[in-house]
Amino acid sequence: SPEERPRDARTAPTGLIGRSAGMLDVYKQIAHAANASAPVLIIGESGTGKELVAKAIHSNGRRSSRPFVAVNCGAITESLLESELFGHMRGSFTGAVSDAKGLLEQAHGGTVFLDEVGETSAALQVKLLRALEEGEIRPVGANRVVRIDVRVVAATNAELEQSVEVGRFRQDLYYRLSVVVIRIPPLRDRRSDIPLLVDEFLRTSCARAGRERRLSDAALDIFLNYRWPGNVRELENTI
Repeated sequence: SPEERPRDARTAPTGLIGRSAGMLDVYKQIAHAANASAPVLIIGESGTGKELVAKAIHSNGRRSSRPFVAVNCGAITESLLESELFGHMRGSFTGAVSDAKGLLEQAHGGTVFLDEVGETSAALQVKLLRALEEGEIRPVGANRVVRIDVRVVAATNAELEQSVEVGRFRQDLYYRLSVVVIRIPPLRDRRSDIPLLVDEFLRTSCARAGRERRLSDAALDIFLNYRWPGNVRELENTI
């Protein structure tokens, strides 16, 4: 089992590329988190690969055979996000033509990834806290609760501690989510990984296009000296 044979922390999990000290530390933390059951908070700028880290934690843990369900909390309106996470009953709101399971129930036995969790409203934070503490949810419009067993991995591109200090994020929920904290370094702080990333993205891009291309030394030098505000995602799209 994964608990009996933990991943070699020096080996990059699927989808993650890099051999810098910062990334080796991330791999080590993934190996540690995968073999635990506590909630994980991943902190990193946009484009650093937070969902890849979440998937690696799931796929290398004992819940790997169960669902991995992801939701971007910042991309959905508050009312729809509540329905997405907790589900709803038919007729509970306009357009609810049938009962629907929420993502937390769909992830039963597995992992739910809450990206940009800091964007959730105060009311939704209360419901998330109850779901984590009680292991149960109440679908929108329901008069019953549903028992769930999920491992929560959350992510944010901002320091939630600052949001807690100014009252935008509940302190008790923050402590509940941040039992294990993994910080992903921005690409500008791990420039030694850029040639590896370039090689991989160029290889896959050329394979799709059916042709061979390489990056000149001069072009690579430009890549190495650029700050990459969009991180790995920007680099991949540039290639």
